[in-house]
Amino acid sequence: MSLVFIKETDKDCKLGLWKINESYEELVGRVDLDDHERERLESFKNPARKLEFLSVRALLQEMTEKNARIVYDRTNKPYLRDNSYRISISHSGEYTSIFLSRTRHVGVDMEKMTHRISRIAHYFINPAEQITTDENKRRYHLYIHWCAKEALYKICDKNALNFKEHLIIRPFEPADEGVIQGYVNNELIEEEFTLHYVRMNDYVLVWCCK
Repeated sequence: MSLVFIKETDKDCKLGLWKINESYEELVGRVDLDDHERERLESFKNPARKLEFLSVRALLQEMTEKNARIVYDRTNKPYLRDNSYRISISHSGEYTSIFLSRTRHVGVDMEKMTHRISRIAHYFINPAEQITTDENKRRYHLYIHWCAKEALYKICDKNALNFKEHLIIRPFEPADEGVIQGYVNNELIEEEFTLHYVRMNDYVLVWCCK
């Protein structure tokens, strides 16, 4: 089994993490797919994308202990067919993460850190945001911002949000794990959010519920 953890993070919020170290045959053998899911799985040409798809279903089965089915809206936002939970999904590298709640809106994002993020920071960092000048922490600090904005983007249903203009992360000092504040402001929403983050070796995981 490649389940890393399932834990309650807030009232009526459940966070799960799966490490993909199985073969395709192992994963496909442990999930129960309906005809639509099998058709979607077979449509993927990339083997890694197939493993991601299967790991999401395997983790969901562990978290719900039932035969939950994921469907997508026109913006590719995931839902459960029976509406038993609100769901947010993220996968990067070897990991898949799911955040669930029966009553609250949820957003989760996970990213494997590379050196590329500094090249695109000007596309998503707002002038009001403060990034450390410590070169040993800068890349990590940028990734927390990126993951936090992805989580906010998901929790707000992707409503016409520009990462640089509409999503602001309040100044904070990066640690191995912590709590930060995010502010969303456009024509459709103006709201403050509390986000949690944790570093796991070369990965950053951020989640938020409202």
